[in-house]
Amino acid sequence: MSLTEQEIIRREKLQKLTEMGIDAFPAEEYKVTDTTKTIKENFEEGKKVNLAGRLMSRRIQGKASFAELQDSEGKIQIYFNRDEICTGEDKTLYNEVYKHLLDIGDIIGIEGELFKTQVGEMTVMVKNFKLLTKALRPLPLAKTDENGVVHDAFNDPELRYRQRYVDLTVNPHVKEIFVKRTKLFNAMRTFFNEAGYFEVETPILQAIPGGAAARPFITHHNALDIPLYMRIANELYLKRLIVGGFDGVYEFSKNFRNEGMDRTHNPEFTAMEIYVAYKDYNWMMDFTEKLLEFCALQVNGTTKATFGEHEIDFKAPYPRVSMTEAIQKFTGFDITGKSEQELFDFAKSIGIEVNETMGKGKLIDEIFGEKCEGNFIQPTFITDYPIEMSPLTKKHRSQEGLTERFELMVCGKEIANAYSELNDPIDQRERFESQMALSERGDDEAMFIDQDFLRALEYGMPPTSGLGIGMDRLIMFLTNNASIQEVLFFPQMRPEKKVPAIELGDDEKVILEILNSQSEAMNLSIVKEKSQLSGKKWDKATKNLTKNNLIKVDKIDENLMITLI
Repeated sequence: MSLTEQEIIRREKLQKLTEMGIDAFPAEEYKVTDTTKTIKENFEEGKKVNLAGRLMSRRIQGKASFAELQDSEGKIQIYFNRDEICTGEDKTLYNEVYKHLLDIGDIIGIEGELFKTQVGEMTVMVKNFKLLTKALRPLPLAKTDENGVVHDAFNDPELRYRQRYVDLTVNPHVKEIFVKRTKLFNAMRTFFNEAGYFEVETPILQAIPGGAAARPFITHHNALDIPLYMRIANELYLKRLIVGGFDGVYEFSKNFRNEGMDRTHNPEFTAMEIYVAYKDYNWMMDFTEKLLEFCALQVNGTTKATFGEHEIDFKAPYPRVSMTEAIQKFTGFDITGKSEQELFDFAKSIGIEVNETMGKGKLIDEIFGEKCEGNFIQPTFITDYPIEMSPLTKKHRSQEGLTERFELMVCGKEIANAYSELNDPIDQRERFESQMALSERGDDEAMFIDQDFLRALEYGMPPTSGLGIGMDRLIMFLTNNASIQEVLFFPQMRPEKKVPAIELGDDEKVILEILNSQSEAMNLSIVKEKSQLSGKKWDKATKNLTKNNLIKVDKIDENLMITLI
C-alpha cells in the first residue's frame, strides 16, 4: 500500500501515542450527555457538559487554543487551556498529545463547562479530553481565501458518491437530504397506518420476475438448483395478500432492474406500493393527492418545493388529462383506433427511433415520452392508458381500447403509477400471453406468465386499486436534486480505476508546493527561480512531473507557463 506523506506522519503519531500508553481506538463506552444542538438550545453559563465528535479545526496559540468540534447535530467552538486541562506539574496531555499528536479529523470526547466569549459565541471550556479514534487519512477540508474564493472543496460528484462517509463529514448540508428522505418514509407510513392499512414484506428473490415490464437480474440457487430473479416489482405478491383477505397492504420495496443508468435511474431503487380492496383508480387519485400534500408538509413544512427553475405545488387537487388528449394536444395526432402500423409510421415521421420489436403499447409510450411528458410541470394525473400499455389493468368501463390507469407527472417525470387492478383471471391470462408474444419478437422487457398468480386470481380477488410511487424520484423533487445519486447514500458506480502510485522525489515536491500556492498558471522562469534547483535537477524533476500528467507547460503570449493538472 502506497501512503501519502500526511498518511505516513499520522501513522508515526499513532505509534507515539501507543508508546505513551494511549489507546487510539479504545473499546469502552464513552458517556455522552450532550450534543451541539442541545447545548445551543439550552445554553447555561457554567453548565458541565460531556460530548464527543470530530475535531474539524483549531487555532493553537501557545498554552491556549480555540478549536471546532462536529457531532451528528452540528458544530460548536471548544476552548483548550493548558492549565485547565493539566492542573498539576505534568503538562503532557496538552503540550504533547493535543498540540502535536492530534489531527484534524480525529474523534475525541470532552468534558467541560459552558461559557460565552467576548464576542458572544457559545463555547465549551475543556476540562478533560480523551482520544476516541485516530483518523489515519486527512479530511479534504475547504479553505476560503481573503477574497472569499473557496479552494479544495470536496465537490467532485464521483468522489462524493464513492466516499459518502467523507461527503457527509465535510459537507454537512448533504445530511439534510437524507434526514428529509427519512421524514418522507415516516410521513407516508403515518398516512397509511392512520388509514388502517398494513405494512408487509414480500420476497426479493422470485421464481418469476413479475409486476412490471423490465429486464431482471438473474442469479442461481445452489441447493434447489434453479434460477431465481431479483425483484423488479412486488405487485403480484401484494395482490396475492388481497386475495388472502387483507383490505389494504403496503410495502417499501427494494427493486432491481438490469437496465441503463442515468441521472434519474439506478439499477437498485426503492418503490412504495399500496393495494386497497373495494376501491378504483378514481378513489386512488383522490387518495394520492392527499398523500403527497401531507408528505410535502411533513418534509418541508410547505406544499411548495423548488425543483431547478420551477416552483411546484403539491397542494391538492391536481389536473387530470387523458393520454389520448395529451398526445393529440402536443402532436396533433389522435391515437384512438389506430393500428400498430399507423402508430409505427407516425412515430417514425416525428423523429422517434422505432423498430420491429415494438408493439402498440411501446410505440404509444415512446410518442408520449418524447413529445408530451416534458410539458407537465405541476403535478398532473395522466389517465386512461391504451390497453396495450397496461397488461395488469382493468379495461376502461366506458371507453373501448383503454384501461383505468393513471400516472402522476411532475416536472416531466413520472413519480406515481396506479390502476383499477385487473381481477378477471381469464382476461389476465390473455394479457400475459400477449406479453409473451412480444417477448418472442425480441422485447426483453415483456412480462413473464406467472401461473401461480393466475391461480390466486381464480380464487377471487375483490375489486382493488393499487398505487406505486418511486421514492427516490419523489425525494429528488422535495429536495431540489436533479440527480438520483444525490438522494441515495451509496449509488451504483462503475468500478473504481486503480491509479498507480507515483514516486516523487524531493525536487518534484518542491515544484508542486510552489504551484499549489497559486490558483493560476505561473511563469516557468519564476517557478524555476523559486525552486532554487540546478538546471539538471530542474529538467529531471519537470520531466518526471510531465510524464505522470501532474503538470503541463504551455506557451502563452511568448512566455512559457507551467500549470498543475
